[in-house]
Amino acid sequence: MTETAQPPAGFVDRPIVALDWTLAETLTGLGVRAMGVGQVATYASWVDQPALPQGTRDLGLRTQPNLEQLAALAPADILISPMLSSLAPRLSDIAPVTSIAIYTPDADTWQTLVKATRQLGKLTQREPQAEQLIRLSTARLAGYNAALRQQAARKGQSPLPLLMVQFMDDRHVRIFGDNSLFQAVIERMGIDNAWQGDTNAWGFATVSLEKLVTLKGRMVVVEPLPPGGHQTLAHNGLWQAMPGVRENSQASAPLFLPPVWSFGALPSANRFAALLASHLIDDEATLEGETTDGNH
Repeated sequence: MTETAQPPAGFVDRPIVALDWTLAETLTGLGVRAMGVGQVATYASWVDQPALPQGTRDLGLRTQPNLEQLAALAPADILISPMLSSLAPRLSDIAPVTSIAIYTPDADTWQTLVKATRQLGKLTQREPQAEQLIRLSTARLAGYNAALRQQAARKGQSPLPLLMVQFMDDRHVRIFGDNSLFQAVIERMGIDNAWQGDTNAWGFATVSLEKLVTLKGRMVVVEPLPPGGHQTLAHNGLWQAMPGVRENSQASAPLFLPPVWSFGALPSANRFAALLASHLIDDEATLEGETTDGNH
């Protein structure tokens, strides 16, 4: 095992590597610094928070990791998701490989996230931290749910259903529905999803903006935006026809959120929920169960 600096405060080192960002963010949420993670710089652009602890090595592409570097690190375990299972034969020549599933068809996404958190807690001897992360995540979303119900009773109006998207280009988006992290979060916050169409195993469908024009709901756009950003959207006729844009109403105006890993685990669920709550819950609502744990 290669020598490295002491882990940052609140973290412990474990002799493992994680090629998958969802597993990496969960380890970070448990206070574990892995020896290395795939595509560390790109993680910062797409996942953002929780930030990987300082000193985490970049192992190269998630789908084509640097095998020589991996062998030099001599980890005790290599963590992958089933999506990377084709790498297992080569990786197993270096160290034992553990595959942990997060998104599986016909499964309860939230319960799968909880199960994976417990599995990683056991693997890294961080079981108390895993239970704490599960407990805080559950309490936070329940608190947001209660605050939104309280606010709806006071105002006589519930939040609009949401259309949660990420841009692929200036005409196409991923829209998130059943089996997605975002759906699992809003369900627990008591908010409806305006998209009732089919989704894949990851919980999204890729659609053209035209498909969304007739839907009623509030757009939630998770960055990054297409090249040109807001300026491009301002000159995009299809975007101008989107729900909430065409009405030019503050109450239904699209929400633009910073990067959240849409295929993430409990840390990303916490972050997405907190970002939504910051827009949807006013200062008069009382948050029950809201506790800061550093993951947003």
